[in-house]
Amino acid sequence: MQDKRVALITGANQGVGLQVAKELVAHGLTVLVGSRNLEKGEAAAKSIGPGAHAVQLDVTDQASISAAAERIRNEFGRLDVLVQNAAISNAGRRPGVTIEEYAKSTRPSNVSLDEVRAVWETNVFGVLAVYQAMLPLLRESPAANIVNVSSGVGSLTANADPAYPYHKMFGPVYPASKTALNAITLAMMIELEETDIKIRLVSPGFTSTNLNNYAGTQSVEDGSREVVRVALLGPDDPTGTFTRWENVTIPW
Repeated sequence: MQDKRVALITGANQGVGLQVAKELVAHGLTVLVGSRNLEKGEAAAKSIGPGAHAVQLDVTDQASISAAAERIRNEFGRLDVLVQNAAISNAGRRPGVTIEEYAKSTRPSNVSLDEVRAVWETNVFGVLAVYQAMLPLLRESPAANIVNVSSGVGSLTANADPAYPYHKMFGPVYPASKTALNAITLAMMIELEETDIKIRLVSPGFTSTNLNNYAGTQSVEDGSREVVRVALLGPDDPTGTFTRWENVTIPW
């Protein structure tokens, strides 16, 4: 049985996922770098160094998810931390199109349903699929912790306020996918209430990553801080929270 705590991070070959992987390894965890492309995952794990291991994991591919879970069981016997970080912001935005322009082209009245389905497949259904596959491994941990990486733009309470800065950009694709993720996470929270498994939602903020064509205003280091803080919380810390840095509550 693995002595160090074992963490799996989805979408960890770049951006926030990669930074979180680096920091969790620095805190002494064994980190499984989930990546759709195994070569990119291996390069990311190599850049981190000892303690990081690449795992091929496409959250939209059930066979890939099942294979990753089987490998984790065979090699490590359990999972202590699951960071569900993999996400996409769009499926069909053309290069050079700004976030504002994309928002106008994806309003409820004109959005492509294929675009909605593609983003929700990763951001919502992928999270649920990974949760289902990894839950038996998390049950083997004496102190399991799930962190679902969401976004403040998914908050219904915030977006219902016309004064909210992103009010006019709320739409059916990325923002609503995060609202749905929050709802799915609440269902998980309720399911896990009588267990020792902790689950929390975190927003990294508007971080400069490939997700937003590097339009974000925060560095990956800043955007990763709350994810890392929450991933390292212990069994006696609060569960069922939705926060941004540093432990600031986000309304649902």
